[in-house]
Amino acid sequence: MPSALETLVKILKLEQQNDCDGTALIGGLSGFHAFAENWARDAHTQAKKPEHHSLVDELSESIRRYAQMPDSRERAALIRHMLGRIMGRIPPPAETPTAATATAPAQTASPPERKPFPKRDLPPAGGKLAFPKQGEGQPNRPSPQNAPKEGKERKEGKDSAPHHGKPSTPQRTQGQTEARGNHGFNRIEESISFQNDDPDAPAIFANHEGSTPRSEPRLARPPRASRPPRDPQEEASFYERLSLPVIGIKGIGPKIGEKLSALGLESIRDWLYFFPRQYVDYTQLLPLRRVQPNQQVTVLGTVRSAAIIKGRRGVDVLNVTLDDGTGTITASFFGQPYLMSKFQRGTQVVFSGKTGIYLGRVTMDNPEWEPIEQEALHTRRIIPIYPLTKGLSAHSMRRLSAKVIETHTADMPDYMPLPILERLALSDLSWALRQLHAPDSWEALDHARRRAAFDDLLMLQVGMLRNRRTWQSLPGIALPVAHTWLYTISGAFPFAPTNAQKRAIDAIRADMAKPIPMNRLLQGDVGSGKTLVATVALLIAVSGRAQGAIMAPTSILAEQHYKSISRLIAGILVGIGLPEKAIRVALLTGATPAAERAAILAGLREGTIHIAIGTHALIQEGVNFARLGVAIIDEQHRFGVEQRGKLRGKGENPHLLVMTATPIPRTLAWTRYADLDLTILDELPPGRTPITTKVISPNHREYSYNFIRSQIRLGRQAFIVYPLIEADAEKGEKDLAKAAVAEYERLSQEIFPNLRLGLLHGRLSPTQKDAVMDSFNRGELDILVSTTVIEVGIDVPNANVILIEGAYRFGLAQLHQLRGRVGRGEYSGFCMLVDEETPSERLAVMEEVTDGFRLAEIDWEQRGAGELLGTRQSGRGFEMGSFMNAHVVELAQLEARTLYAEDPDLELPEHALLRAEIERIFGKAAPTDVS
Repeated sequence: MPSALETLVKILKLEQQNDCDGTALIGGLSGFHAFAENWARDAHTQAKKPEHHSLVDELSESIRRYAQMPDSRERAALIRHMLGRIMGRIPPPAETPTAATATAPAQTASPPERKPFPKRDLPPAGGKLAFPKQGEGQPNRPSPQNAPKEGKERKEGKDSAPHHGKPSTPQRTQGQTEARGNHGFNRIEESISFQNDDPDAPAIFANHEGSTPRSEPRLARPPRASRPPRDPQEEASFYERLSLPVIGIKGIGPKIGEKLSALGLESIRDWLYFFPRQYVDYTQLLPLRRVQPNQQVTVLGTVRSAAIIKGRRGVDVLNVTLDDGTGTITASFFGQPYLMSKFQRGTQVVFSGKTGIYLGRVTMDNPEWEPIEQEALHTRRIIPIYPLTKGLSAHSMRRLSAKVIETHTADMPDYMPLPILERLALSDLSWALRQLHAPDSWEALDHARRRAAFDDLLMLQVGMLRNRRTWQSLPGIALPVAHTWLYTISGAFPFAPTNAQKRAIDAIRADMAKPIPMNRLLQGDVGSGKTLVATVALLIAVSGRAQGAIMAPTSILAEQHYKSISRLIAGILVGIGLPEKAIRVALLTGATPAAERAAILAGLREGTIHIAIGTHALIQEGVNFARLGVAIIDEQHRFGVEQRGKLRGKGENPHLLVMTATPIPRTLAWTRYADLDLTILDELPPGRTPITTKVISPNHREYSYNFIRSQIRLGRQAFIVYPLIEADAEKGEKDLAKAAVAEYERLSQEIFPNLRLGLLHGRLSPTQKDAVMDSFNRGELDILVSTTVIEVGIDVPNANVILIEGAYRFGLAQLHQLRGRVGRGEYSGFCMLVDEETPSERLAVMEEVTDGFRLAEIDWEQRGAGELLGTRQSGRGFEMGSFMNAHVVELAQLEARTLYAEDPDLELPEHALLRAEIERIFGKAAPTDVS
């Protein structure tokens, strides 16, 4: 749902385009009176602070005045004023309540009760309202005039704490308190925290000054330097210099440059965004006498001894013993005898890793390590740990990085519009980059990560919205169908569609009736009926004398679609009184025989084949359509940008429908697929029974085998799935296919010698895969031993049991997909998940939750947004993917849409740098630059 401000911006922009004639609303200028009242009501429900409510009142009054203005020039001026107030370019009127008075009531409000899921609450969902900050002086935020001196106490909300940091550096503004936390080494693995005086309030209204205080001093707001007057030429020149090669920087010649190139560091910009992989807090080291087994710790000490011994299987083991005066610890480095020279007696080193116990002594195996740098200890800093390559030491990397960062961030212009930074309390880009490479505190690092994560998401959103606009600016094929036509064919469906399917079909029908190309994502849970919706889209194209195409990522899925869609279309045709062959459907894969392929290509070219279903073979040279009306891409995330673009390029701007059976939380879906209209199938067809799921330990595997035998005696079939992981080198396994083959042999000979087993994995040829699946479909196999190649598209109604080995290695969403392979017929489905020896709380969720969208939300909590969003396929990837949480995703989404609604081409002077950055990442070309 769009926010109230976003809706208003769109209407105001439409008025500008229509010369302020009042036609943006039904009823003309008089319609603005009713709109003002309704809009104000919605906006007040989204506002959280008194100054936000004041802005709502101000804007609603301006809307009413707009309707009464007789002169279009006056109306144009008022629109510019309203847009300036919304975007923060125009300050509030003097009588607007100040932020100091506005935030006071919020601090006494009692937060509403929240119902937690295990470990953490899910973030609140829904639309957000991006109100600008009021005035320059925010409460509890020191200004240069009244800031306390460095090292003295200062208040942050109700909190006050002494300063424990090092002296101020040129990178920090006067009055900024250093905050050193007690989080320890593992603090880097936590997500960004957006604290609030109201835990259920949207983060965009967060009263950061009044947040619940932590036990240590905190950096409530990141510092922000005043921006000098803009010089577009100088700014452009600065960013051009970031493209210069690193070779040429003082101290970096061709030899070191070659090593840096191995790390992907070619340009200065590469280096700025080459963030440390972890950080070691030399201010929070643990004495060796306090180290216990099974801890993730960082320790330092002096090398007392180092020796190489022969381990099992002849592996050389280097044992290094450290002493820090309080105790000792021995670290073992397996297969790394060459490190012996690094651990001379008396050398001071730091170890980071997980502790264990051997013969009653605390040990560490293969810890991260580095020599202690005396200057680092003297300053007692948080030390960045960069990825390294052969011939480049950690000390050299830090020294060079510090030089590059200091030189090239000192006068860096910020491409992010200042009102956005003010609204969201985000740091300057230069400060954030410095903190990401050498943080002053854990709090400063949190703020820097928040800024970097927000930038990544906003860039993605704006780039996707731009692509959508360009794609839909090209005329497409209008394929209207009458409601009576839809009513007629729906009467021939083999089952009554769900309400969700009806909504999806209505949306697609409306899209395809327009001369603007449809760009829609159809997202549905396992078994929600996407195939029926896709078939209707194909029939709409054929009824308009056009063709349709479906591209699937695997031959198995393409074959499944061919069979199910051909059967469905034949049934519909017969149901409405037409010959079942009236619509010709063809299957085109890499395994299609040459003669059959030639006939299919001729039929597509001449228009005698109406629907093509296939794999990548559809986008190869020589495949041409007479009139492609709709292109459907299934499991679209498995295709690259270029491949998707090639399918669309087979026609003259055909309508596009992409489908995914992997549920994604709505907020993430609106971010990852911002260029698509979103339709969600959130209902299952009648008769689908929930699948019973049970998590078992490896010790109870025999229980699962007995259960499979019992179901097969009843005439059912079963899947046994092995994970797609790197095989264990100690077992001599080179790839997963070999491991699956070994398990297939063991199961066939030792566990199920009297049953019929088949084997399916990705190394088989398409012909072999089809033969195995055909045998399983026909009931000639009792058990299919498989890898995750069966994750999507496999529909065997008689298969009702699935056993998933190594389930702890999968995400919840993927387990849900695999579970969806059973229970697709009239028989109850059963899923057994083999966990580790110690059962995990994470997998226990699978026993209780059957809703794929709910599991996707839990996956989001556990894995972070970055992994679920994926990475960009142009420009640099998500640098801060693991630190994206629900709040930052929603904020970036809202700001991008509001920004785009006001200035879609980013033509305003204050958006010039942002436009240049987006064009650098995504290019100036349009529709297929972003996935």
